[in-house]
Amino acid sequence: MTWRKFSGEVIQSPIMEEVEKAIEREALLGNKLKVCIGTDSQVKGSVTDFATVIVFLREKRGAFMFIHQERTSQKMSIKERMLSEVQKSIDIAYKLCDLLDLYDVELEVHADINTNPMFKSNAALHEAMGYILSMGFVFKAKPEAFASSYCANKIVQ
Repeated sequence: MTWRKFSGEVIQSPIMEEVEKAIEREALLGNKLKVCIGTDSQVKGSVTDFATVIVFLREKRGAFMFIHQERTSQKMSIKERMLSEVQKSIDIAYKLCDLLDLYDVELEVHADINTNPMFKSNAALHEAMGYILSMGFVFKAKPEAFASSYCANKIVQ
């Protein structure tokens, strides 16, 4: 699984190592971190592009993120696509949660799902929320889900 920085620089080491290095570096700089993980997708013809981001929020000092992109030609309903986004975010959150606990870093999982029933993505809201919460993660949906709705969204556009 290939990850990169926002600058485009490819991360050569395993993502767990890179996250730990980032946490240690930020701690040395005196920054308190929160990590938000989110995924967004975009359908382009017969292809769906996914972008998953790990956003590191520095309390009162900006943020930085790591990005993973993938592409599939598998046909999906809107609900399947929303739940695939959630699955990708949970996979990363699950890999990182012990490390984040070790360093006392708060974790949120963001879903690019609208809480307004007028939007198609709302069809997946209850399943996504139940899945994320049952895994023990803090859940955020639109409009609070900036990691998926803004950060990941910028990558797949």
